[in-house]
Amino acid sequence: MPGRSLAHLSVEDGPPASAAVRVVDLHPPDLRALDPESVSHSDDDPPSLREHLECEATLNPRQALVGGNRVTLLQNGPATYAAMLDAIQRARSHVNLETYIFDDGVVGRHFSSVLQTAARSGVRVTLIYDSIGTLGVPGSFFEALRSAGVRLLEFHPINPAAKNPRLWRINNRDHRKMLIVDGHTAFVGGINISDTYSSVPSARQSPTPGGDVIGSGWRDTHLRIEGPAAAQFQDLFVETWRLHAEQSLDTSDFYPEIDSRGPARVRAIGSVFDDEKNPIFATLISAIDHAQTDVNLTVAYFAPDRRLLRSLTRAARRGVKVRMVLPCKADSWAIFHLGRSYYGRLLRGGVQVYERQGPVMHSKTASVDGLWSTVGSANLDWRSMLHNNEANAVIVDRAFARQMNRMFEDDIAVSVAFEHRRWRRRSWWLRAQEFISRLMAYFL
Repeated sequence: MPGRSLAHLSVEDGPPASAAVRVVDLHPPDLRALDPESVSHSDDDPPSLREHLECEATLNPRQALVGGNRVTLLQNGPATYAAMLDAIQRARSHVNLETYIFDDGVVGRHFSSVLQTAARSGVRVTLIYDSIGTLGVPGSFFEALRSAGVRLLEFHPINPAAKNPRLWRINNRDHRKMLIVDGHTAFVGGINISDTYSSVPSARQSPTPGGDVIGSGWRDTHLRIEGPAAAQFQDLFVETWRLHAEQSLDTSDFYPEIDSRGPARVRAIGSVFDDEKNPIFATLISAIDHAQTDVNLTVAYFAPDRRLLRSLTRAARRGVKVRMVLPCKADSWAIFHLGRSYYGRLLRGGVQVYERQGPVMHSKTASVDGLWSTVGSANLDWRSMLHNNEANAVIVDRAFARQMNRMFEDDIAVSVAFEHRRWRRRSWWLRAQEFISRLMAYFL
C-alpha cells in the first residue's frame, strides 16, 4: 500500500470468514509534520511511551492528549449508576447521553425518571440510543421521555419506512456508552443501562434464603472524567447527532472553560463504522508494540486479526509480561468459542490466558507498563473494528494505572489459568465449536 502511512484498516480479499484487518506500520517520516502541541509530554515519560504517544497523536489528529483531568475508576454497575445519576441530578445546563442498550427495567425506568425531571427543570437533555440495542423496548418508554422535553435520536432505525431510509444500515450500530454533563464531566466505558449490571459480580454465586443470587451482575468497567478532556467526548456526541439527526442541536454552553481538575492526561478516541482506519484498534496495537514490561488486557469479546495476535505474541517473546482475562462464558455462544479458538496460538507465543469465573465478564480495558491505560466500549472483535461506532478513553497517569492493575489482579484472583499442554488435549466437540465459530467471525 504505497503512500499510506497511518494504520490503515481494510478487509483483505477472500471470503468474510477469512478476512483480516490489516494495520500498516507507522514510519518515522510520517511524524515530522506532527504538530508538537498535539502531544502532551512529561519529563517523566520513558522513551518508549514518548514514541507511542507520537504514533497515537498521528492516529488521532483531532483529539489531543490533554492534561488537567481527574479520572475516577468505576467498577461494575452499581458504582457507575450511582455516579451517573448523581451527575445528572446536579446538572445545570445540559445532559447528553449516548448508549447502546437502554432497557425498560428497574434501572432504565430510574434513569428515565431522573432524565425527565432534569428536562422539566430546564436542563437541556439529549439522548442517542441504538435501535437494535433497544429492540423490544416499548415505544411508550421513549415517548414518555420525549413528552418531558428530552430530545431523542434513534440510531439507524430498523424500520426504514419510519425514518430516513438512507440511514438504514442494520449491521452498523452505535455501541458507545457515554454521558456528558454540563461540558465538564464525561462518563465512558462498557456499561449499558440495564438490570444486567444492577448487582456486584462475584466468582461465588450462591442463593440467598429468598432465592436471589449473590454477585450475579455482569463484571464491567466505566470511567468518570472531570476536566478539559470532557470536551472531546462532547465532540463525539455532537458529531453523531449532526450526521444522523434531522434537527439541529443547540450546543450553546456545551464547551465551558474548565480549570485543571487533576493530574491525568486524557485523550478521547472515537471510531465510526465507515472509517477507513480504526483509531481505537490501531492505538492499542501501537501501545502493545511499544510495551517494555507488562500488558494487561480484559476482553469481553475476542476475535483478533493476525496483526493483533502478532503484536501480543511478539511482546511476550521479547520479555513483556502479557496477560489476558477473558470470560468463562458469554451471552453469545459463537463469539465465546471464536475467542477460545485463538488460545493455542497465544499460549504458544507466551501470552498468559485466564478466564474469569462467575458472571459474564464484559469489561474492555488495557494497561501498559504501569502508565498508559484505556477503558471504553470497543471489543477486540470484528464488530467493534469494522461495524460499530465505539468510544474509548486513553489515560496517561501512574496513579490511575496502579488502580487499573489492582483491579486486574482482583480479576486474576478469581480466574482460571490456561496451560498450553492441557489446552491441546481439549475435546473434539470444543474444537468443532471453535471451527464453526471461525466461519462466522466477520459478522460476530
